[in-house]
Amino acid sequence: MREAFGAVFDVQPGYLNTASIGVPPRHVANAVAGAHERWRRGEDTSSDFTLVVETSRQAFGRLVGVPETSVACGATVSQFVSLVAQALPAGSKVFVEPGEFTSVALPFVAAGHEVVSTADAADLVATSVVQSADGRIADLEALRSSGKPVLLDVSQAAGWMPLSLAWADFVVGVSYKWLMAPRGAAWMAVRPDRLDFLKPLAANWYSTEENYGTELVLRPDARRFDLSPTWFAHLGAAVALPWVASLDLEAVRAHCVELTDHLLAGLGLPSNGSSIVSVDVPPVPGVVSSVRAGRTRFACHMYNTIEDVDRVLAALG
Repeated sequence: MREAFGAVFDVQPGYLNTASIGVPPRHVANAVAGAHERWRRGEDTSSDFTLVVETSRQAFGRLVGVPETSVACGATVSQFVSLVAQALPAGSKVFVEPGEFTSVALPFVAAGHEVVSTADAADLVATSVVQSADGRIADLEALRSSGKPVLLDVSQAAGWMPLSLAWADFVVGVSYKWLMAPRGAAWMAVRPDRLDFLKPLAANWYSTEENYGTELVLRPDARRFDLSPTWFAHLGAAVALPWVASLDLEAVRAHCVELTDHLLAGLGLPSNGSSIVSVDVPPVPGVVSSVRAGRTRFACHMYNTIEDVDRVLAALG
């Protein structure tokens, strides 16, 4: 058991894999377990989950700096990126970072767009705020001042990094990494002037509030792009995200970067200012990490301690 930022975690020592799966604080895990018990007893109806979806929507908006009316709820990043890819004119040019995660890159390839090597030549820039493979952080100020339409993926940033992204055209992110909620919830923030650019390709009862019939009456805001929610994922998110949004995220970032700085310094490497590091070393016994692009990836979150990092340094000698 560990305590961090006012919460209790049951994470085991040596867990440095939040970039793959975030470990929930006890109060989030207990809320999800309680929901499963209610399900077991048949105590809930579908309408009982409406509030949790709206709570998670509002909290995601707080985390990225937009109002809840600009946020759509779904299940995966690729689903939302595909909406943008399908809305672009045929043959558009899209810049994605080399080594970008496929959920950001491939929807544009599947839609037949040209992936270009420079942002200057692009009709849209699509990039992760923090790269999954190695923790590189995007130059958000340069993107903001470029005048290019921008899609940002915050899946590896939201939860440890303060964000203010109302300027971006589209912002997507998932629940199960740094936000420490169950997998199955995702969100997309759409700048209000871009709502009419997208088409509701997966229109459904939740995006229209119509259970039957063929009349398409969409919600007036970003909810028109909602999917029918994955209940238990959003229930966990409705507990985790408001709590994360209430924290001093500058302090969370400082804590995480202090740990990665300690790891990199111990290996004779320069700081990268990120919560994720990628190192050319073999996986370390007794430490939970990931291998990405042939390198071992370590990820430090609020529940990690210097002892976790020292396990790595001790094993590598």
